Amino acid sequence: MAITAQMVKELREMSGAGMMDAKKALTEVEGDMEAAIDWLRTKGLAKAAKKADRIAAEGLVGVAVSGGRGVAVEVNSETDFVAKNADFQKLVAGITQAALGVATVEELAAAHVGGKTVDETVSSATAVIGEKISLRRMAVIEGDAVAAYVHNAAADGMGKIGVLVAVKGTDNGIAKQIAMHIAAFNPASLSEKDLDPILVEREKNVLTEQARESGKPEAVIEKMIVGRMAKYMEEVTLLGQKFAMNPEITVAQAAKDAGVEVLAFVRVAVGEGIEKKEEDFAAEVAKTLAG
Repeated sequence: MAITAQMVKELREMSGAGMMDAKKALTEVEGDMEAAIDWLRTKGLAKAAKKADRIAAEGLVGVAVSGGRGVAVEVNSETDFVAKNADFQKLVAGITQAALGVATVEELAAAHVGGKTVDETVSSATAVIGEKISLRRMAVIEGDAVAAYVHNAAADGMGKIGVLVAVKGTDNGIAKQIAMHIAAFNPASLSEKDLDPILVEREKNVLTEQARESGKPEAVIEKMIVGRMAKYMEEVTLLGQKFAMNPEITVAQAAKDAGVEVLAFVRVAVGEGIEKKEEDFAAEVAKTLAG
């Protein structure tokens, strides 16, 4: 029987197993969903499956650079305590190195680390560590040179915030400085043309309403909006921001003075965009007693 992507997706949602484990289970039992779940249980993956509905919003971001290619990988855990664990950090380091050879997080899940796929390795770690561990995302950038920076480093090449900067030209250290700037100031995009049009329009509407509350003539309001939008672009675009190392110039000018052009950047912070569950003490005790 042909095993479809939809079948694998359904089994993953039902069991919490990894992608490769789910596919192998379905293949072994010729597509029988219930038998596949039993197969996963007999292989020791039930413990990991029980944790599938938990929120993993802690963890680490790993960064690695090879030549003109850089990768950033986010691996999540349920608690910061686990993120400080040497075994978890070794897991993140291995996955990050594997990411240098792939282009997408799906390819990374199927890549091999220590004789197992990353997906299998993550599932095994969940069972051993006792918390839900998940490979959330990865990002790749390329250029003549790529610099990496980790903020709040837990170990070499990994921490709570990972930044990559790709430049065109010969890097003399400016790319690392720009990466540190990005970690601190979190720009929304590289330049004005890269900004999300919806974000720009929303900001313009807000500024327009604020300007109209002044009661000034429409012609004056239009000039106010132009000025305020220019200020907004300076604040949210990397190239328009004042350079942290020298606030007298912009990041764009700093790069130009160093003889390089910033091509792209990536900033990945642990847990951003994940909605954490809020539980009261009674609910937490009840859940503990329920196992």
